Amino acid sequence: MSGVLMDKSKPDSEEDKWVGTWATALQQVEESNMPPEPGLSNNTLRQVVRVSLGGNRIRVKFSNEYGNSELTLNLVQIAVSSGKGKVKSGTEKLLTFEGKKSVTIPAGGTVTSDTVDYCLPKLTDIAITIYFGNAPTVLTGHPGSRTTSYILPGNGIDSLNISTAVPTEHWYVIAGIDVITCALCNAVVALGDSITDGRGSTTDMQNRWTDNLAKRLQANTATAGIGVLNMGIGGNTVLQGGLGPSAVERFERDVLSQSGVRYLIIFEGVNDIGINNNLKVTTDLINTYKSFIDKAHANNILVYGATILPFGGSQYDSAINEQARQTVNDWIRTSGEFDAVIDFDAALRDTKDFTRLKEIYDSGDHLHPNAEAYKKMAEIVDLDLFAKNDR
Repeated sequence: MSGVLMDKSKPDSEEDKWVGTWATALQQVEESNMPPEPGLSNNTLRQVVRVSLGGNRIRVKFSNEYGNSELTLNLVQIAVSSGKGKVKSGTEKLLTFEGKKSVTIPAGGTVTSDTVDYCLPKLTDIAITIYFGNAPTVLTGHPGSRTTSYILPGNGIDSLNISTAVPTEHWYVIAGIDVITCALCNAVVALGDSITDGRGSTTDMQNRWTDNLAKRLQANTATAGIGVLNMGIGGNTVLQGGLGPSAVERFERDVLSQSGVRYLIIFEGVNDIGINNNLKVTTDLINTYKSFIDKAHANNILVYGATILPFGGSQYDSAINEQARQTVNDWIRTSGEFDAVIDFDAALRDTKDFTRLKEIYDSGDHLHPNAEAYKKMAEIVDLDLFAKNDR
């Protein structure tokens, strides 16, 4: 693949395989979400992510997909985060790339680190610290990190505590973490918009619905081998007109190309309905869901459809939009196209007015759930869905 630095690492045996434990959906970073001063070039960035699966051998992925020039990573270190820009002493380890400590990623390219022996406990907050060389003026990243990152002038790769560095609530360049694990382990991708991305959750608390689902999966013996990959983008659409690449455009990258994917939850469409304000969008959404299901099934992936949440009282509220939402939800529930249905709508709607979120679950804008709702959403997911292997 032109412009892409490929990983050559392999699991130790046919009984082992790579499975994603954390990943994020990438987009071109908008001007308003670019790194604050001093910026990334020749400086240090520490970013924190929470993994789902644990393991003893890992690899980390980085991206310059939307960059307009080369991106140089002089040094990259992983360590267990102690919170607020700090890492736990003794857990630090430098990554290498084809045996070298530095790597230059061409514009449009991606790179995966060499496999590294590392004790990675499940549900751990990991700090990825990068000392940059040159960085492009157009960056690849994920604006909706809901997690604080820290920018420090110069080379701070060995600093245990950079809590006084410049904070920013965005991720840049990092794309995913895989672990080598047993052949029976798998990953679930949650494909979605701002509700999956975690709008309404609490910064640095890791309480998106996907985080809560990961906790439940890890606490359950039958599903403890399932990694959770959050592929939500705020303002995203299935079709076109939203923020970031549409779900149609990113389906190959964010679903089919992720490591060890066996399950897919499709929970997207509210922005398509809201910005189109017509009923034609229902046909377009349903046909696209069908195409996603076909592509996933062709790759041995089970697909679960999640119903679209109420938005009464929000900026999307209109009679025609509510009709569209009900039409799409009816199809999700009754068509039989999905391998199973996760009815978030029924779990969170007001029992007296189905067009609105229940007040205790409303973040305040009548569109996005709050942290309590994200807990509820995870609770209603049937964990048996992730022990299925019957397709």
